[in-house]
Amino acid sequence: MVPKPGGEWSTVLSHLALGVVSLHAAVSSVQSSRGAAAGFLLQALATAITLASGLGTHEDCLAGAWVATVIGLPLLAFDFHWVNGDRSSANLLLGGGMVLAVAGDHLGPEGCSVAGQAVLLVVAVTILIVAVFTGNTYGMWGGAMLGAAGLLSRLEEDRLLLLPKEDVCRWALAAGSWAYCWALHTQRLQWE
Repeated sequence: MVPKPGGEWSTVLSHLALGVVSLHAAVSSVQSSRGAAAGFLLQALATAITLASGLGTHEDCLAGAWVATVIGLPLLAFDFHWVNGDRSSANLLLGGGMVLAVAGDHLGPEGCSVAGQAVLLVVAVTILIVAVFTGNTYGMWGGAMLGAAGLLSRLEEDRLLLLPKEDVCRWALAAGSWAYCWALHTQRLQWE
């Protein structure tokens, strides 16, 4: 399927926004939150691979997005839970992501899609819960935006807000990643 000319710019911009936000978050959090930095870096690499391959749906692009979802997002949640003293949830989220990453070949395309969306929603909800209990406003916004991206991806509409649905989801992921980066930063400052 060839993208429409107007939609291609939207797709490129949404990939660039997600990649730049993720790379900035990885660089700014590497000293204090190595797990989160690795998760942000995986997301930035997945978008870079997609842009470098010409926005196609090549196997490498899909594999990069899969890894960024089932390993990168649990790494983000792991760090947020760990910083807040919830070690068991942190380990459970990261372990679940690793199991899904290994089992990805056996799930099939529809199973991978459902599992990826489930990971996104579980990460968003757990971040949101921890942020509410700790009073971290950025964490609340980050969790809400990650959750919105997961819910929007399940809609049957092809376009949302005059943009392709996937682009709106990437913009929501970028906003969630930005807010989550600030959530980690403010959380670290509270503990110091």
